[in-house]
Amino acid sequence: MNRIVTMVLKNLWIVPGAWIKLCRYAKTPDDYPEIERYRHIQYIFRRAVAGGNVELKAEGMENIPQEGGFMFYANHQGMFDILAVGATCDIPLGAVLKKELYDIPFLHQVALCTKSFPMDREDVRQSLTVIQNVTKEVKAGRNYLIFPEGTRSKLGNEMLPFHPGSFRCAVKSKCPIVPVALIDCFKVLDQKGSKPVTVQIHYLPPIPYEEYQALNTTELAALVKERIARVIARNIGKE
Repeated sequence: MNRIVTMVLKNLWIVPGAWIKLCRYAKTPDDYPEIERYRHIQYIFRRAVAGGNVELKAEGMENIPQEGGFMFYANHQGMFDILAVGATCDIPLGAVLKKELYDIPFLHQVALCTKSFPMDREDVRQSLTVIQNVTKEVKAGRNYLIFPEGTRSKLGNEMLPFHPGSFRCAVKSKCPIVPVALIDCFKVLDQKGSKPVTVQIHYLPPIPYEEYQALNTTELAALVKERIARVIARNIGKE
């Protein structure tokens, strides 16, 4: 059976109430505390993860800054990546999403609740506006997740090149960068059926602004990718 169908069927009894509550938060997010909105999203994500026979193994939780703002930069393996990070990170955060994902029901409501932004990489002006908005939010103490590959890798645990431009938000806001290594996330939705699968989420030590301020965005992208690649290689036995 398709894993998404399994996720829904095993949680069918909570779907109506959870959906109504999510839509209420999304309609007027500023009327509710951020932590309240985020905890509801976490509840939905964790129910979906359990219903889909997915085990999340998160390491390095102590590396997540307890005060904002900071930015996660993670490798991208598919739609499940957001659930994996959201279900394991207890600190509220938003994300920068492809515009195609932003318009999908449920993801759209989640985006509104977390003040996430859609990015159209074909539209330079719109992309610059998103960078400016994220920078402003991070300076104000909020936290964001970005996938610097720009699109999902279809090569399993191998990564695509990191786009240097995605690091402008961190550089402009002078915030800590937390590299995130996702392993086997692609198996959740790419493999047929709903047999148990284990996903690894590794939160790496943060890179403070003082450590990367002398680097240009190309050098910074290479640094973050190398740290993520090292963790992936070590955990899939290729180091």
